Amino acid sequence: MSRLRITEIFYSLQGESRTVGYPTAFVRLTGCPLRCRYCDTDYAFQGGVWMNLEQIFTTVATFSTHYVTVTGGEPLAQPACLEFLAQLCNAEYETSLETSGALDISAVDPRVIKVMDLKTPGSGEENRNFYANLDYLLSHDQIKLVLCDREDYDWAKTILEKYRLFGRCEVLLSPSYNQLNPTVLAGWILEDHLPVRMQIQLHKYLWGEEPGR
Repeated sequence: MSRLRITEIFYSLQGESRTVGYPTAFVRLTGCPLRCRYCDTDYAFQGGVWMNLEQIFTTVATFSTHYVTVTGGEPLAQPACLEFLAQLCNAEYETSLETSGALDISAVDPRVIKVMDLKTPGSGEENRNFYANLDYLLSHDQIKLVLCDREDYDWAKTILEKYRLFGRCEVLLSPSYNQLNPTVLAGWILEDHLPVRMQIQLHKYLWGEEPGR
């Protein structure tokens, strides 16, 4: 039976993306090949417990929610994640995947809402962006860029224009928590009339850095 290494399964309000604010079940997988400078879930790099998919589904069902987010770490670092995502869709959960953009997304079930990062220079992992993934983004997917400073913002504008990402799917710009002032980022977006959604991490403003929130 397929299984996944799990750091935590918890119930909270979605803090980011198009479904921000909705009560959501989160399944956080263990392990990540990246080491972003601003990472706020480094506790998921190691450890975790092995659970078979039936056990995970049983836990998720206790939360009585329509929304499930599979996150990490980097979920796609575990091959069984693809099967798990498809099964969530089969069970009629609105399923989203938070992925770094460094690993191939081509085999992800098309029903899954992919929330894919593009890593900026400030992340320290810009060279890990797998740009071939852009060909597999669908209209219901989202591209997320976490910005650390003005250099990251200018880089983001260049990349978004170079790959003609405006209009391909929703673009999310997010200020790195406690690093880039959200008001400053809002001003830049308005000044440049960028067709993007700015987001802040709602859960951070509600519960700070507390794991499982």
